[in-house]
Amino acid sequence: MINVALSGSLNDARQRLQDALRAAGRPPDDALMLAVSKTRPAADIRHAWQLGQRHFGENYLQEALDKQTELADLDDISWHFIGPLQSNKTRAVAEHFDWVHSVDRLKTAQRLSAQRPADKPPLNICLQVNVSHEAAKSGVTPQALAELAQAVSQLPNVTLRGLMAIPAPADTPAAQRQPLAELRACLETLREALPEATLDTLSMGMSGDLEAAVQEGATLVRLGTAIFGARPDTKN
Repeated sequence: MINVALSGSLNDARQRLQDALRAAGRPPDDALMLAVSKTRPAADIRHAWQLGQRHFGENYLQEALDKQTELADLDDISWHFIGPLQSNKTRAVAEHFDWVHSVDRLKTAQRLSAQRPADKPPLNICLQVNVSHEAAKSGVTPQALAELAQAVSQLPNVTLRGLMAIPAPADTPAAQRQPLAELRACLETLREALPEATLDTLSMGMSGDLEAAVQEGATLVRLGTAIFGARPDTKN
């Protein structure tokens, strides 16, 4: 049975993305919607999959692995790891995910490359950039990005696809766009420095700043509450 509420919110999120792309003068297929399913039961993911959603983002490794086991029959689902990644978790991520959005150290990328199973395609990687310059937030600085990207692009079992950011919350569209514009500029600089790299992904924009992100060129937007509703307070 289809979850009626989820069906409505998923359709609303898709329409919101389409409206944002149209307002930015971009093609309707120019950005992908990632359903951030952390803290959500596997049943919700299955319902979203039945409604045509294929890309899902998870922050918590063990929770994600449990869901993957329960949803193993959905063979065309794409799993994105978007949370902080400690060294002791890289093997499981390399073995069970298609994308990692939160790489900010060469050591992490090296471990993912070394631990990626030989029978799987290269792991898609986005480098997380600290565009809001917050001391407590993960992410490579814009100043150190080029060196990291150059090294990651040479690893054998990963593909450097682009950049990710989680900017500090902002109240106005103009304030939202400023750090996102910086991330876009970082990607443009990298494309010039690494012309043979794929570098086709800007993972930015969440439920609160989707429109600003699309205006600044987001190709992958990460929507959680817009699709699944407010999260439980027990695991934020």
